Order: sequence, then structure tokens, then C-alpha cells
Amino acid sequence: MNITFRQLRLVLALADTGSVSAAARAMHVTQPTASMQLKEVARSVGLPLFEMAGRKLQLTDAGRELAATARALAQTWDAFEQHVDALKGLARGRLRVSVVSTAQYFMPRLLGSFCNRHPAIDVALEVLNRDGVVQRLRENRDDLYIMSMPPADLALGDEVFMPNPIVLIAPAADPLAGRRKVPLRELAAHRFILREQGSGTRMTADRFFRRMKFRPQLRLELGSNEAVKEAVAGGLGVGVVSRHALHGLQKEHGVSVVDVEGFPLASSWHIVHPAGRKLSPLALAFRQHLLKEVGRRRRDAA
Repeated sequence: MNITFRQLRLVLALADTGSVSAAARAMHVTQPTASMQLKEVARSVGLPLFEMAGRKLQLTDAGRELAATARALAQTWDAFEQHVDALKGLARGRLRVSVVSTAQYFMPRLLGSFCNRHPAIDVALEVLNRDGVVQRLRENRDDLYIMSMPPADLALGDEVFMPNPIVLIAPAADPLAGRRKVPLRELAAHRFILREQGSGTRMTADRFFRRMKFRPQLRLELGSNEAVKEAVAGGLGVGVVSRHALHGLQKEHGVSVVDVEGFPLASSWHIVHPAGRKLSPLALAFRQHLLKEVGRRRRDAA
């Protein structure tokens, strides 16, 4: 096969964007040029790379395999460029990080302090629900992934770097908020507002409720911490969120943490990546920065 590296990047752009026109824009070429290049790649492979299902473009098996190969080659080349820059005493390149939505409460500051030390780097930060981050992890699309419940069916490099306590919240004016050591059984009469199925917070809560043989009366399942807080503040019930969603506070925006039997639930933030992936110098530096910065903050708070 005679396929150029630039053509491989075009295939990768097609896989990431889902359209020829968007791939062309990403590669800064015209759509006719992109179409011609993709046809050349398909001829070289000997199989079609994509097909149209109605108005939606879908990669064929060959297209998906080629995109995965292109992604691996692009990551290897990016790592090589970073190694060369490091030998020259430079710190350049792009760091790709995917985080679950709850990490948005602390990750921008940690990224900011890292970028202040390495002003020449670019950062691509994806903030998604857990399913979205796990999907990107399976596709090996980023350097590092931040989540609280890594998938058990993947071989991973996995390092715990920070606690993620899960708390129960109620409206700030609710009598529950002023009590201590509330028995869990008393909450049987309350309606619960929980994160969606598949989120790390929901998985931790469900595991605890099963262990305690407690069945919460579910009123709402919501896709974000902010939505849960607003619903609780509006008097729709009690909720379960990460303490990070409250910026570490006991009270925030009309809700208050309740001292309930068994809470806060123990959970941790993990830095993960596919076990077979060799981390780039930037990824290694960022991982070390996270561990060092979180350790410093915990010492300062002690």
C-alpha cells in the first residue's frame, strides 16, 4: 500500500468528525481534495472506507481498522516530536485529556497551573459523562483519562490521586440539614434525585444502597450535578453528589450536606490510560503534576 501520513490523518479526521466536509475543514483542504484523497486511500487498501446509511456516514470495518492504525501512528509520532523537543530543552506539543463531568470542578485549575509552567503546549480537554469517557478510553483517543470508576474489563495503567467523597444533600431549609447522625432508614420516606445510570456517582451510591439493603424512592434521574443540585434546592427531594460538586463546601446554592449513616461514601479519582500505551513526555509530566499538586494542597489543608 502507498498511503501518505497526511492521508492517514485525513482518515482519522473523517473518523472523528463523521463527514468528509468536516474532515476537509479539520485538515485545511477543500472538500473535493479530501474526497479525491480518500478515494486514493480506498483504492490503495482495495476496500471501501465508508458508506452512507441514509444521510449518515459510517465507516466500514476496513475504515475503522485503518482509523485505529492512523490514530496509533499519529500518537507515536506526536510522542516522538515531544521527545525531540525535550532533547532540545523545549516543552511543546498537545496534551489530550478526557474527564468525567464531575471533574470539571477541579480539573481546569490543575490544568491551568500546568499550562503556566509549560506555556507553549496546547491542551485538548473533553468533559463527558462516564460512558463517553470510557468510549474514548476504549478507542485510545487521549493521553490520560480522569474518572472515579475505571472499567474493570480493560487492562489499564491506573493510579489513584485524590479522594472523591460522595455526600447526600437536602434543601438548606430542610430539618434534615440541621441534624446529626441521621439513620439511613429515615430516608425511606424521602424521594431521591440521582445521577443517571452509568455515572460513577450513581454506581457508588447504588452499590452502597444494595449493601445496606436500602431501596431509595427514585423521583428523578438527571445527567449533571448542577441539575441534581437545582432539583434538590427546588424541594423535589434529597440527592447524592460528589462533594466536589459543592466545591468542597457544606452548603451551596440552597442545598446542604446531610450527616447520614454511612455517608460520605468512599470513592477516589483515578488517572488511567490503556496499559499498552507508552505515555508521551507531556502526559508523564502532567500525571506527575497532578500527583504533586494534589499532595501539596492536601498538606496545606492539614
